[in-house]
Amino acid sequence: MNQTDFRCIERLRVRWSEVDMQKIVFNAHYLTYIDMAMAAYWRRLALPYESAMAQLGGDVFLKTTSVTYHGSAIYEDTLDVGLRRVKLGRSSMTFESGIWRSGQLLTEGQMVYVYADPETQSSQALPANLVQLINDYEAGENVTQLHLADWSTLQAPAAAVRKAVFVDEQGIAVEDEWDAADAHCLHAVVENRLGQAIATGRLLPSEDGVSKIGRMAVLRAIRGGSFGRQVLNALCDAALARGDHTAKLSAQRSAEGFYERLGFKVVGEPFDEVGIPHVHMEKALSPS
Repeated sequence: MNQTDFRCIERLRVRWSEVDMQKIVFNAHYLTYIDMAMAAYWRRLALPYESAMAQLGGDVFLKTTSVTYHGSAIYEDTLDVGLRRVKLGRSSMTFESGIWRSGQLLTEGQMVYVYADPETQSSQALPANLVQLINDYEAGENVTQLHLADWSTLQAPAAAVRKAVFVDEQGIAVEDEWDAADAHCLHAVVENRLGQAIATGRLLPSEDGVSKIGRMAVLRAIRGGSFGRQVLNALCDAALARGDHTAKLSAQRSAEGFYERLGFKVVGEPFDEVGIPHVHMEKALSPS
């Protein structure tokens, strides 16, 4: 089993509470690590699990698990947990997992899940679009679609994501979320294969070659799946294409690292906006 054969890799660090009296990770925790990788797999599919399963009309239940141990992890180890599809049946899905420490295989696992009615837990056929999505992901194909358009075209999906993130999750007042600038912006929306909007952002009109990007939002359930990166890169490309040389934004401090990894640098001192700590950031635009 080679780590390079897995598209979905979740990295985690062993906590003290997961170590037993022998000072090694208690064997049951490896199942938790695998379950965390399964959650990451759904993120890679761009599926917010709860709403996606509600739309598909079913749910996924674990039926069988087998684990083979080759070595032990210890406190503060950094582990790479991989997950991949092995087989999709009529109603079942078989996945296998590997857990590595610095390239050393510690644990292998195989899990069989059954797709079923969420109330009766009776099995039902896997939806064709879910099967296609999993197969396409494993083949390296894109599982999302990005749209760039004006507010009149993308208002409904963009507003749905912004309400879920800024109003419902972060508690920002509705009157502080919407403004007249939306009508003059270029908006980006990422949709998954179910047609669900999962990420958004906007690009304000240019001011002397400087772009301002704002209202960046990704649904909480799928953060870490590079969907915010898709939005930000698309808006920066659009700004560059219209001749701008600099992109600016006001980042929440909790997202500062995300923007830094994409080339933005902090400018000035932190400040509060709608009760949330922010910082100004900017980036020189150049062809990728």
